[in-house]
Amino acid sequence: MKILEYGQPGFAQKLKRACPSFRAADEIAETVRTVIADVEREGDKAVFRYTEKFDKAKLTARTLRVKADELSAAPKTLTTAQRKAIKEAIHCVKDFHRKTMPQSWHAKNPHGATVGEAFFPIQRVGLYVPGGQVPLVSTVIMSAVLAKLAGCPEVAVCTPPGKDGSVSPSLLAALHLCGVEEVYKIGGVQALAALAIGTKTVPAVDKVFGPGNAYVMEAKRALFGRVGVDLLPGPSEVLIIGDSTSNPAFIAADLLAQAEHGTGKEKVFLIVESREQAAAIQAEITAQAETLSHRDAALGVLKHHGFCVIASDLEAIAEIANYIAPEHLELQVKPDSRKILAKKITTAGAMLIGGETPTVLGDFTAGPSHTLPTDRTGRFFGGMQVTDYMRRTSIVEYDAKSIALAWPVVRAFAEMEQLDAHGRSLEMRLEK
Repeated sequence: MKILEYGQPGFAQKLKRACPSFRAADEIAETVRTVIADVEREGDKAVFRYTEKFDKAKLTARTLRVKADELSAAPKTLTTAQRKAIKEAIHCVKDFHRKTMPQSWHAKNPHGATVGEAFFPIQRVGLYVPGGQVPLVSTVIMSAVLAKLAGCPEVAVCTPPGKDGSVSPSLLAALHLCGVEEVYKIGGVQALAALAIGTKTVPAVDKVFGPGNAYVMEAKRALFGRVGVDLLPGPSEVLIIGDSTSNPAFIAADLLAQAEHGTGKEKVFLIVESREQAAAIQAEITAQAETLSHRDAALGVLKHHGFCVIASDLEAIAEIANYIAPEHLELQVKPDSRKILAKKITTAGAMLIGGETPTVLGDFTAGPSHTLPTDRTGRFFGGMQVTDYMRRTSIVEYDAKSIALAWPVVRAFAEMEQLDAHGRSLEMRLEK
């Protein structure tokens, strides 16, 4: 991991360079534009061609959609413990998000008119679930459970196929247990384009959800407006803040956990009080990595995208953390410091408090969705929630008495904005 020291000359610029760039590289943007244009022009034909090019799988209109019996049979391929784990994670996520369900309401405004809000599920949503080297079973739960809880009538899922055209049985099992029936073997940009634009085989959706690589995120940016998007959650990020009370082994394990996702673009940040602490953690990383199946990938991320900041002042630490706006923030510091930092750090996607709370709990089962803002978008985005799968409509109902009270305001604004038809539309009702 690269070492940065707070207060040293050039620290701010070094930190800026260390943080993810929101702008996609020119070659990524060009590829995305080409794929989207081809899917819009050729439909399924382009989807099949790009699936063969990028995923090495040959599919047809008959094999593109996962069959119902394949979905229903998938849970039987898992062990009892695996099925139980998926069901428990579903329960935890559903329990958490049920508490966040918005309620429609009505009240009287100062004019005596009835105003309020009504919430409706989005009619048709598309969920993207990354596959590739790491089939993200947990991502199924973190998105499908919310869609079902919101009451979305139609839920379509796209996930990349293997070279043989199959989808991981564990992914299919989770989808079936979440109640999803419409699943397509499509990955990458062509999946987002098919969901947003629609093809003969894949009906268009109203909004797309889910994490992905740089190409998927650029596709969501390019398609926004034609279709709704949730966030722009790219490769995983973590910031761990430690002090003299921290366990170096715990911190090392959590850094490796976030570095092993497999894209090679993950960002890993650490803030500790001294170089001695950083050295102890690095020694643990080296030792623990030897036993990992994704050893080379994890160490590669830590070498190229890992940054350790040396800082001890809590105000400075909070300032640094708020600038990074990490997807995951772990506070492995003493209790008094936790309380201070938990109030001062306001841009983290998820905050995991204390040495006994590794990010993996949020990844798999704690309850909040693990689809979180990355690339510093935590400055203005929060993590995925059930309201993302719903529409809000405002309600306004005036009568003869209440419009009379509103008329002076309407008349004044109509005059200021020189919009006589606006004013006249209310005045004629008063004259009646």
